[in-house]
Amino acid sequence: MNSTIKHDDADRFSSSRRGFLKLLGYGSLLTLGGSAVAKAEAGTILSSKTLALQHVHTGERLKLTYFEQGHYIDEALQEISYLLRDYHTDDVHPIDPALLDQLYDLKLMLRINQPFYLSSGYRSPGTNAALRHMCRCTARHSLHMQGRAVDFHVKGVATRKLRNAALAMRRGGVGYYKRADFIHLDTGDFRSW
Repeated sequence: MNSTIKHDDADRFSSSRRGFLKLLGYGSLLTLGGSAVAKAEAGTILSSKTLALQHVHTGERLKLTYFEQGHYIDEALQEISYLLRDYHTDDVHPIDPALLDQLYDLKLMLRINQPFYLSSGYRSPGTNAALRHMCRCTARHSLHMQGRAVDFHVKGVATRKLRNAALAMRRGGVGYYKRADFIHLDTGDFRSW
């Protein structure tokens, strides 16, 4: 993984997040004063946050509220951590709630109603080493090993559109894998590849 920010369409067309969202065609979302997106932008605590997730390798799926009345729900976080376990070894690791918030904000921004199809969540060090042996594009110190990264796609939504929206949030790492048709999202420093 490249740890530096690459200049992309967002930087060429607009240096502001608002300008980039308008470029993507989300200008109408910015003017909806009472919308959840506007409230999230203003830093207001939402009453609840719900995600629909499906693991592409196990077929398991969840649709649950993981945040309610200003607090994360422990049981929901445990269920999500289990769903996003290392499916090669069945090792379970806590998933960073900030990562779930990034997915939730992406859901709001793009008005996604279908599940996030997840291909990778937590990876044990052994699984990460095995993947790195097969492909050098796998990071040696991947945030997947800390429960801080996820690889996913959404049926009916172009991965380029997902990538552009994730970049507009300017939070964490955003990887774009066009051929494999997924994006990577993590809670590390803002960067892209």
